[in-house]
Amino acid sequence: MNRHYDIRVFGRVQGVGFRYATRSRARELNLKGWVENHKDGSVMIEVQGDERMCAEFIQWCRHGPGYSWVERIEIREKEPETMEKFNIRH
Repeated sequence: MNRHYDIRVFGRVQGVGFRYATRSRARELNLKGWVENHKDGSVMIEVQGDERMCAEFIQWCRHGPGYSWVERIEIREKEPETMEKFNIRH
């Protein structure tokens, strides 16, 4: 069953390769969506895919890659929609 989530990640998540690592992890899990930096220093992620893979991805987001430091995340479930492969928005 497909799930769709908006995830906002707060902490030291810009300038540390977070978006690129996020794209890589999402693609490994065959998820669709996008990731982008926000002006307030957070990172916004929209992700969709298999329920189990989304759960694994969300767990990964709670820690992030190497040099990042995740303070907290906010998650909101939405209705699934048509999405392309996972990309970085600039």
